[in-house]
Amino acid sequence: MEQLNLIYLIMAVLLFASVLASRLSARLGMPLLLAFLGVGMLAGEEGIGGIVFNNFVGASLVSQLALAIILLDGGLRTQYATFRIALKPAAILASWGVLASVGLLGIFTTLFLGIDWKLGLLMAAIVGSTDAAAVFSLLRNSGVRLNPRIQATLELESGVNDPMAILLVSILISLITQPENTTFASAFIMLLKQLGLGLVVGILGGKILAWLLARIRLAEGMYALMIASGGVALFALTNMTGGSGFLAVYLAGVLIGNARNASTEHVLTVMDGLAWLAQATMFLVLGLLVTPSHLLDKAWVALAIASFLILVARPVAVYTSIKWFKYRRAEIAYISWVGLRGAVPVTLAIMPMMMGVENARFLFDIAFAVVILSLLIQGTTIPYFAKKSGMTLPPQPEPLETRELWLADKLSVTMQAFRVEENSEAVNSHPYAMTRDARFSGCRLFVLVRNNQTIKVDFTTQMQVNDIAWYTLPEIHGSAFARQFADDSGSLNEQQFYGEFEVNPNVKLSDLAFMYGVQAAEEDREKSLADLFSERFGGIPVAGDRIYLDNFCLTVKVLNEQGKIQSVGLKMPKIAE
Repeated sequence: MEQLNLIYLIMAVLLFASVLASRLSARLGMPLLLAFLGVGMLAGEEGIGGIVFNNFVGASLVSQLALAIILLDGGLRTQYATFRIALKPAAILASWGVLASVGLLGIFTTLFLGIDWKLGLLMAAIVGSTDAAAVFSLLRNSGVRLNPRIQATLELESGVNDPMAILLVSILISLITQPENTTFASAFIMLLKQLGLGLVVGILGGKILAWLLARIRLAEGMYALMIASGGVALFALTNMTGGSGFLAVYLAGVLIGNARNASTEHVLTVMDGLAWLAQATMFLVLGLLVTPSHLLDKAWVALAIASFLILVARPVAVYTSIKWFKYRRAEIAYISWVGLRGAVPVTLAIMPMMMGVENARFLFDIAFAVVILSLLIQGTTIPYFAKKSGMTLPPQPEPLETRELWLADKLSVTMQAFRVEENSEAVNSHPYAMTRDARFSGCRLFVLVRNNQTIKVDFTTQMQVNDIAWYTLPEIHGSAFARQFADDSGSLNEQQFYGEFEVNPNVKLSDLAFMYGVQAAEEDREKSLADLFSERFGGIPVAGDRIYLDNFCLTVKVLNEQGKIQSVGLKMPKIAE
């Protein structure tokens, strides 16, 4: 009994230390995942903890379960609009992109290390795919507002590229251990099963779980447990039948998250905590599993492989995958840079260990070192390169807090809180004055809070700095409404980015030429701005998309729920220069 309690104590202390270390990691600008990994390594056999952990089967079990939970949570937060924006390029990145990256890196690894080509390709296949846990975590906690097309591409790619990586690793292991049973036909059938079963089980399972979620009445905390257990069941069932469990659980999460009802709100809240627990546990276990001295012995080899992957293989793979989809060079470069490696490569590196592949430990140590280098080099520079390459949009005023009150299965009221900031329009204004705009005609004041006390609102009430006003307001209008409460000095950044003028997207270029002197090609003069952006960006414009006409800069500013442009910013030539 004492030994069992000791295990509980060690696990709790490690997890507690990881959470505390995450605060330091955030202040230093390092990925949180490295904090969890670092605590595990410190507690391991060569760290201060001295814990000896060599159970690769157990580590694989923990890692795959954690990844299933993380992908499920990522799917729950992925809107259908993300698929509309970036499905085609992300699908090519997740297939051809992985193949190209593995092929190039495999050739380099084989020649650089002087090993058998099958082992070189296996090394490349292990680290060939981006990691959903790392991408979801770092992009959503980077502190910058990314261009929607770039964010959607990166998140979708990481969510659906695991089947190709798993397929390549499985084929190469089979080619090394059982070459007589490995043929092109068997590899092709395996790919079809991975993708086909992953799609079918994910979509059907997601629809069933979403249907159950809307019809079964449970205690609030039980909804998340039902979805988590259902998602893991789909993951295991798909794997057992030869499909991609990772793809299935991600798609199931997407279907559940987009079937919004009273129950899904409870699911999202609890699943966020489960996903963080899964990430912390997974990287703690992987940290315990690794031997730091082995990594140091292979540091230069890992650095060479990581450098070739980051600077050559990944950029070539990305360029050849998405150059056809209206991406600018800077966007291609940024997508190439954010090819983060994380838990998936380490989990794949465990497979050769379990299958008895020769030199499997060497592959594992190299893969682990590449992951650490990827998180250190790429993970810490995501915000910096996003700003330098112009991938960010100006910070957008947001509600302080959002709460949803469900009145029936499909009927809800959204309440949003807004803090009154200095130099804002709201200072010394009546709370009801904020609802004059026609867009906010259905908005109602719920309560006004000052110094942690509610204030009775009458005709003479004026809001003061740091007051918090709660309104019932559709969630989609939250950012626009928040502008009235934000410091006016922040509008300067928006003017610098979008321009001094806001133009109706239905204005024709001929009218724009008459008003501002914009020069346009004769065949474009009768086109509206909305048509021009749709034509230039494959029918799917997003906020931040730009078109230059005779030194004038037109930038998409706001889109509605249907993805249609609502306003366009116009930057005059002097400012554009």
